[in-house]
Formats: sequence, structure tokens, C-alpha cells
Amino acid sequence: MILRALAVWLVMLLLAVVNGAVRQAWLIPKLGAVTGRLVSTITLSALIAVVTWFTIAWIRPQSNGDSYAVGVLWITLTLAFEFLAGHFLFGSPWNELLEDYNLLRGRIWALVLVTMVVAPRLCAIYRGLVRPQG
Repeated sequence: MILRALAVWLVMLLLAVVNGAVRQAWLIPKLGAVTGRLVSTITLSALIAVVTWFTIAWIRPQSNGDSYAVGVLWITLTLAFEFLAGHFLFGSPWNELLEDYNLLRGRIWALVLVTMVVAPRLCAIYRGLVRPQG
């Protein structure tokens, strides 16, 4: 299950990179920084939900705990990539990386992380792979 979840996360990573390129090249120049980032975040969240919907049966969580574990794995890998690769490979300063979490400035990147955590469980429930708790 974990290897399958990792494979799906790699697909999501590719989608996130493409999404970021579209945001920088097209959305921000056309819509402005705030709106471009909002559209990009919502788009990526939707893509994550769709990918999860179509791959959750392949990942095969056997329980609610398994589906939570997938979400925790995805968010952990995402944060590690975002901060470690962002800072050490791409040279982004820490304050710039943290700026995406500033809700007061219209940054809703946290929506992507929330989607990553809840999508595996919700999709597993709605696809009939696990039973809802209580």
C-alpha cells in the first residue's frame, strides 16, 4: 500500500510542478498575483481530489487508519519536498517558502495540504473501500 501511495504522490508532484509553471507563466500575468495563486491552489486541490478518487482502489487502504496513513504520508512528503528542495535545491529563502501559508495575505496553499490529508479517507469511504467511523 505504501509504495502505491508513494507512486500516486509522485504523480501529484508532477501535477504540482506543471500547475506551478502554469501559475507563473500564465495565471499571475493574466489575473494578478493574488487571484493567480488562488486559482492555482484551487486547481491543484481539485486535481489531487480527482487523482485520489481514481487511484484509491489501486492504493488499497484496508481501514480508516490506512487511509489516514496515506494522507499523512502525502502531506509529509509534500512538506519535506516543499521546504527542503525549495530551500536547498532551488535556493528559496525560508521566509518566501513560509509566505504561502499567510492567510492574511490571501495565500490559501494550506487548502492543498488539507485536501491531501482528507482525500484518501473520503475517497476510500465513498468508493466503498472502508467504512465510515462511528
